[in-house]
Amino acid sequence: MSDYSYFDELAYQYIDGEWRAGSGSWDIVDFNPYDGEKLASITVATVEEIDRAYRAAERAQPAWGATNPYRRRLVFERALRVIDDREAELAAAITAECGGTAVKAGFELHLVREFLREAIHLALRAEGRILPSPDDGKENRLYRLPVGVVGVISPFNFPFLLSVKSVAPALALGNSVVLKPHQNTPVCGGGLVAKVFEEAGLPPGVLNVVITDIAEIGDALIEHPVPKVISFTGSDKVGRHVATVAAANFKRTILELGGNSALIVLDDADLDYAVDAAVFSRFIHQGQVCMAANRVLVDRRVEREFTEKFVAKVKTLKVGDPGDPATHIGPLINAGQAEAVASIVEQTIADGATALVRGTAEGTLVGPSVLTGLAEDSPVLGQEIFGPVALLIPFDGEDEAVRIANATPYGLSGAVHTGDVERGVRVAKRVDTGMIHVNDGTVHDEAIVPFGGEKHSGVGRLNGDSMVDAFTTTKWISIQHGRSRFPF
Repeated sequence: MSDYSYFDELAYQYIDGEWRAGSGSWDIVDFNPYDGEKLASITVATVEEIDRAYRAAERAQPAWGATNPYRRRLVFERALRVIDDREAELAAAITAECGGTAVKAGFELHLVREFLREAIHLALRAEGRILPSPDDGKENRLYRLPVGVVGVISPFNFPFLLSVKSVAPALALGNSVVLKPHQNTPVCGGGLVAKVFEEAGLPPGVLNVVITDIAEIGDALIEHPVPKVISFTGSDKVGRHVATVAAANFKRTILELGGNSALIVLDDADLDYAVDAAVFSRFIHQGQVCMAANRVLVDRRVEREFTEKFVAKVKTLKVGDPGDPATHIGPLINAGQAEAVASIVEQTIADGATALVRGTAEGTLVGPSVLTGLAEDSPVLGQEIFGPVALLIPFDGEDEAVRIANATPYGLSGAVHTGDVERGVRVAKRVDTGMIHVNDGTVHDEAIVPFGGEKHSGVGRLNGDSMVDAFTTTKWISIQHGRSRFPF
């Protein structure tokens, strides 16, 4: 999409069904991370506009929540058709704003469709119950109701998907939403989401999008009295702050945070297949994925052969223009992130690690690096590297593999490769993560399977029935048939 029409059209706030300029005194400038081209300039929303968005959501929610869920789900059916009709333009927008390769854009749009299909079913899944009572004539009804208004804060790496992932189920279950996308991806994470649902016939005010920054609004998005649930996807540092502020205001949170996943290669693994899984799991979207395999753990009995094959495959990865279908690794989201990743590589080598592959950095393009020979107390082993850097770590036997895999404050995803599936399951059960995959990659998301992490990787789960728990509340209504007896 060479004309970038979406970026001209959607460079606004979307509040109460209207596209309007923000009233702040400064602009968020949206750049293409590959070539630095200016895509859009969006005047930030102020605290007053945050209030306006939440109040619009508050007004619109009762009617939307009372809408027959069979009619609510028609919105998601139409949204799917909108995405099918605009697939090429949407993919081009993801490439332009996120630096996503063709593989990444296709992966993101595929998952967006899956979550919209699941939202169709979720609309009918808020089931109540009738519970027994020890009191004669008492009927206990447990109703499952929308929480009301949900605040959603989405990240820059998969902005369209990770906005829709919370927005669609919250809407399907009868809530209204105020969405704040990351300032690096305001259109893919915000404007496009609003546009798709607007074209799908969602009533005004049910979804609102505010483009702004904490420098302008502080904690207003979280502290505001209207939202009952805050769904945040991002770093553990920011997630800790969101959780603290939300708790102080008696709000529930769903926190999907960072990761430091380990892909474990046991001595009986299919090494060629394990290499393919590890290279994809580490380098998809330049490593800017919370589930990415930061650490590749290899049994010493197969370390040499695996390492040779892994290094050879990494050296075939093409770095460059994400618009070129042959590109494997495009730009990082901005120059600051590129500099941070290059600095991590430089410092780790200075601390004694060996670079089997050392990628060069030019602007936002950072080539892949493969590091080995790390000291057990190396700081890089405990952190999330949001970039194309793989750490190869040898181990002796399953027990040591599990110990190393768990030696991190994170616990999001992981993988185990082995010729014995049940052996893989036994090891997987011992790794302290919310998700782990036997004989596959670490990067997976399926719309009906609970998604979330342990430790610093988050609180709560999304997807499937977990969405019902996240975005509804229960209400007990009892009915006394006949007369109760009271002690006085």
